[in-house]
Amino acid sequence: MSTSYSLTHVNANGEANMVDVSDKAVTHRVAIASGQVLMQPSTLKMIKDNSHKKGDVLAIARIAGIQAAKKCGDLIPLCHPLMLTKVQIDFEFASDSSGLIIHGLCKLDGKTGVEMEALTAVSVACLTIFDMCKAVDPGMIISNIHVREKQGGKTGHWQRETNDRQG
Repeated sequence: MSTSYSLTHVNANGEANMVDVSDKAVTHRVAIASGQVLMQPSTLKMIKDNSHKKGDVLAIARIAGIQAAKKCGDLIPLCHPLMLTKVQIDFEFASDSSGLIIHGLCKLDGKTGVEMEALTAVSVACLTIFDMCKAVDPGMIISNIHVREKQGGKTGHWQRETNDRQG
């Protein structure tokens, strides 16, 4: 998979540059990202049973992920602030009880993609799970955060192949 791209966030002088999207067409854009938090089976059971003394881990992580997507333009220096029309965070319990898989979906009608918002949502949801559970399982591992799919814009529909970099 060898595709050549030029860096758009650097101007001709090599300086950081926010991309000018004023001439781009407004299209419906969607991005889906995923990540995982690996943990002890007992920690996963505590989350699943909603028996954590700090409260509902998944509800808090969901809210954190949604808030993070909305703040992406404030966190990533050259990201455009976007008017998101949908942010959704879903959780999947790993079948082998090794942890949680987090999925984030972001949508909008706009001139630039929402991949960074989806990645930020998933990242912060993972961090929130870690924060809430670190006292009972400090060895948790956050991993495999990646874009699974994107739609819209000039590149159209893109979907990660299942064997593409272990995604």
